[in-house]
Amino acid sequence: MTTKTRTTSSNVRRVPDRRVPVPLEAEAPLDCPLCPRLVAYREANAAAHPDWFNAPVPSFGDDKARLLIVGLAPGVQGANRTGRPFTGDFAGDLLYGTLLEFGFARGTYQARPDDGLALTGAMITNAVRCVPPQNKPTPAEAKNCLGFLKARIGALPDLEIILALGRIAHDAVLSARGVKKSAATFAHGAEHDIGSGLRLFDSYHCSRYNTNTRRLTPEMFHSVFAEIRKRIDG
Repeated sequence: MTTKTRTTSSNVRRVPDRRVPVPLEAEAPLDCPLCPRLVAYREANAAAHPDWFNAPVPSFGDDKARLLIVGLAPGVQGANRTGRPFTGDFAGDLLYGTLLEFGFARGTYQARPDDGLALTGAMITNAVRCVPPQNKPTPAEAKNCLGFLKARIGALPDLEIILALGRIAHDAVLSARGVKKSAATFAHGAEHDIGSGLRLFDSYHCSRYNTNTRRLTPEMFHSVFAEIRKRIDG
């Protein structure tokens, strides 16, 4: 049975924002009660697959990360099963392979949380920490999770770049930073100034659907990481 442990966590206190709950930690508690629909789905998965992780998936990576990658939400047979972001489904194959190629990871990705893979200068998190039915969180669920994203961003003192995988992740980052959506339109390969020296890069999500339909090719994905690598290396 997968052991439910936090991959990384930090206590972060921020000035309260009345629009969303602001947690004291950058990681959701494993029994997070904020979204009733997601709790019910989580419990149903736990009943059907008691050996799966079936909990809010913690962020994974380097506490000294200069790059934070923000995905949508855990996949039901991916991170919800394994307990590590983008681990166990197709999206992880492309993402972790790309991180290894561009020097943001070391080791070998074997699609399981005990494969020994480590991120270097990077961290991965999700805009929504619990698996949603049909991989579609509601706006209210994304808002409920926003406090965790705000705290996660604030807990990375060396952070320079955030990469949003898809529009929902992009919008969540803007909300976490207090940036109007009209000031930073999502587009693959786009780059935005989101204040305090942070830059937001956009990419289409590395899902099987996007790659199968050629909305996103490996070459397109690599080009975004090449630009990020160049920016970080100065």
